[in-house]
Amino acid sequence: MTATHKEIYERYVWATMNRDAAAVAGLFTPDGVIEAPLVPPGRAFPRRMEGREEIRAQLAAYYGRAVTAGDGRTVNVDETRYVLHATADPDVFVVEIDTVFDGPEGAATTMSLVQIFRLRGGRIALLRDYFAPEEVG
Repeated sequence: MTATHKEIYERYVWATMNRDAAAVAGLFTPDGVIEAPLVPPGRAFPRRMEGREEIRAQLAAYYGRAVTAGDGRTVNVDETRYVLHATADPDVFVVEIDTVFDGPEGAATTMSLVQIFRLRGGRIALLRDYFAPEEVG
C-alpha cells in the first residue's frame, strides 16, 4: 500500500525534528534532491543536495553544526501548524508551515515556510524548501 501525502510528510517531519539524517535520506528516491532556492551559496544549510547519500551526509553535518552552535530554540510541536494541499498531479503536494520555536528565555518566534514535494514510487524525488535563510543560520 502506498503511503498518503500526509503520512509521507509526517514521516519527514518526525525525521527532521529528531535530526535523524539517515531517516530523512531514507524517505528519498536514490536520486532524490532537496533544493532550498532562497539560500545563498556558502550558508550553513546546503542550497542543493542530490542523491540519498549526499542528503544523509549534508544533513548529518548540518545537524551537527546546529547542535554545536545552537541558539537554544526548540520547536513547539503543539503550536506549530501546517496545511497540506493536493495538486492536480497526484505525485505533487504543497505544504504551508508555521513553525513555532520556543526561545531559551521563553519568547516564541514563528518561521513560515512552504515546501513542495514531488514523489516517485512512494518516495520523495524532489523537495523544494522555501524559507527565510537567516532563520536557520
